[in-house]
This record gives sequence, structure tokens and C-alpha cells, in this order.
Amino acid sequence: MFLDEARIFVAAGRGGDGVVHFRREKYIPYGGPDGGDGGRGGDIVLEVSPTLNTLYSFRHTSRFHAEDGRRGGSSNKTGRDGVDTVVRVPPGTVVREDESGEVIGDLVSAGQRLVVRKGGRGGRGNARFATSRNQAPRMAEKGEPGDGLWLRLELRLIADVGIVGVPNAGKSTLLAALTHARPKIADYPFTTLEPNLGVIPLAERAIVVADIPGLIEGAHAGAGLGTAFLRHVRRTRALIHLIDGSAIDPLVDFSQINAELALFDPELETKAQIVAVNKIDLPEVRERWPQLEAAFISRGVRPHAISALARTGLDDLLKPVLEALQVAPSAPPEETIPVYRPEPDPTDFAVARDPDGAWRLSGKAIERAAAMTYWEHDEAVRRFQHLLERLGVEDALRKAGARAGDTVRIGEFELEWMD
Repeated sequence: MFLDEARIFVAAGRGGDGVVHFRREKYIPYGGPDGGDGGRGGDIVLEVSPTLNTLYSFRHTSRFHAEDGRRGGSSNKTGRDGVDTVVRVPPGTVVREDESGEVIGDLVSAGQRLVVRKGGRGGRGNARFATSRNQAPRMAEKGEPGDGLWLRLELRLIADVGIVGVPNAGKSTLLAALTHARPKIADYPFTTLEPNLGVIPLAERAIVVADIPGLIEGAHAGAGLGTAFLRHVRRTRALIHLIDGSAIDPLVDFSQINAELALFDPELETKAQIVAVNKIDLPEVRERWPQLEAAFISRGVRPHAISALARTGLDDLLKPVLEALQVAPSAPPEETIPVYRPEPDPTDFAVARDPDGAWRLSGKAIERAAAMTYWEHDEAVRRFQHLLERLGVEDALRKAGARAGDTVRIGEFELEWMD
């Protein structure tokens, strides 16, 4: 099954915890602190796999978590780093942040990698907190939590040539005739419900051809199969515009498709376009061919008469296609335009009231510090209290009306307010 859109959740690994430990050896009564640091959490990495051509694997697996870092050890041993989680995607995958829609990356080359979430740093062991005034610290840090993010993946097929046209123009039949692909073919509109790829093996190079499902009026706005497949046209370097020679007015169909392409993306107007009038094997089409040819030429277009079913005229069609590919530039990657916003101060915080009357403290630095605190060690708790004082949290709670004995929540932790 072909799938060209997916929504996934990725979460980096948490850093390993630092430890509180003191060297205890015979004849060394004052060994001192030797608790090691925790290991770094694993990253989430997207990697292009050339063997994939669809996002179908994400239909059943949509959550990916990297491994957490390991806990530090005695003798200043640092914990093992968490293993990165590598998520494989097909070439042509555009990665967007789901909430904002901003492009994070465009993965097109085999082996290309993109780190979308960095693992949390490991917590420091008590050996790192030793000073001349405190030579036996009984405190350490827990590992930094790993960040999570929802991503939206969009697949845009990477093909040299795209076949476009109205429904039932014979695009799938032409693809099968050119490449020996086996797309679904039938005599009704929207037989093709997903793009198909085929390869034309030539002496000088192989050409990848994509059959884009039929476009109708309003496709740029989502009508019919709409924008779900128009995105695949962007990657192509040249277009074969297939005209149904038996249609009531082929020139109207030609203008309609070009209008939809231009409305979807003005850049598509600049792509090399080879026009082919199909079904020339039908007597009525052969009879009207001179008038059709003259009408297209009057518009500055040189059409080619072919029959995809009878496989006639295909060699003459391929010649201008090859010529167009020789001069056509490669499709540029999706532009990742940097968006500059005022960086929020990580020390900012907010005081709010939960429905049950408890106080809620929220802020990046405060929540991260709470998650990295060993609440069972008095020194670690005092260090956290000093942090609240420096940030002005205590004054803010007093002004908000907090009283001794009130519950204060920070992330998943509940504390009792003592003024």
C-alpha cells in the first residue's frame, strides 16, 4: 500500500542519573566522593533508505523513543550513553514540525541523516560538586529529560518525468508501455488512486517515470484527489502532458491541467512539458488529428501523436523527453527558511492555580531542575531551594497569596510550601 503522509511522535532518551558515592577502601579512611556522571540519552535520527518508496511502515508504528542513558557508577565511572534510535524514511521525505508546519528538513539522498531530537545530558555525580568548603557533598543530579515532538512526514516522489493529465487520459497505460510497470488500469475515472513509478532502461541512463493520478478542475484546492498527489509533480524535472484525443475538447483539458499546476505552484509553469495526444489508434482521433495538431501549434506547442495501448509513437515521444532532461536542472530541495523569533528566557516562570486550589509553577528551567533533583538528599533539596530564591519564585508565590502548608506543583512533583 502506498502512503505519502504520516504523523509520528519522537522522544529523545533521558540522561542517566549521577550518583552519590564515597570511596571506601582499607587504609584510606577519607577516600572522598567518587560518584560518576550519568550517560547521555540517545538521539532520534531520521535516515534515508533507498529501498523504501512509501511511508506505509508508519501506519502501525508512529511512536519512537531513544534509549535512556545509564546511571553513573563508583570510582568516577560515567554511565553508558543511550543508543540512538534511527528511523528510516524513503528518499523525498519532507519533515515538518506538526504544530507549526515549519520545514525541519528535506531528505533526498541515500544515507542522508537528520537529528530531530537530541538526548538529554547525563546528571552529574557527587564528585563534581566537591569544593574546598564542602569536601563530602551528598548530592548529585538526575539525568536531563529527553524532549518529545510530533512530526509530519510528507513524501514527494523523486522521478525524472511525471505524466499528468485529466482522469482516463491513459497515463497508467502509457507508464506500462514505457516501463513495463504494472499499474491498475480500467476504463473509469480515478482508476489510479496512488502514484506509480516505473523505470525506462536506456543505454546512457535509466529514467524514472511517475504516473500522477488524474487532475480535475479545483485540484489545487483539494478537489478530487487534489493536493494529495500534486506535491509529487514538484520533484519531477520534466512533464509528459497526456491529452485524451477522444475527449470532447482536448484543448480545454490541456488549459485546465496547466491552470491547476500553476495555481498549486507557479514554479511548475517553468518545467519542460512534452505534449502527447493519446488514442491515435481510434479512427475518430486519427481523423481529427490534423485539426488538433494545428490548434496546438498555434499555441506554440508541438504535440506528438501516440497510442499507449497500441504502443505506437513512443520512440518519437521519448526523444524530446531525453532532450528536456539533458538541460533541465535537478529539483531543488525543499527550502528550510529560518524563522527568527525572540528566544524565550529559560529562567522565566509562571504561577497559576490548579482547579483543586494547589499552586502550579511552570517554566523550562524550573521544571528541568525539579526533574533532575534527588529529593531524598537534603543537600540537593537545599540547592533547589536556592535556585527558587535566585529566580524570584518565592517572592512570586508570596505575592500570589501562597500560605504555609499550601501544595505547590512543579511538573510531576508536589511540594509543601513553607514560608
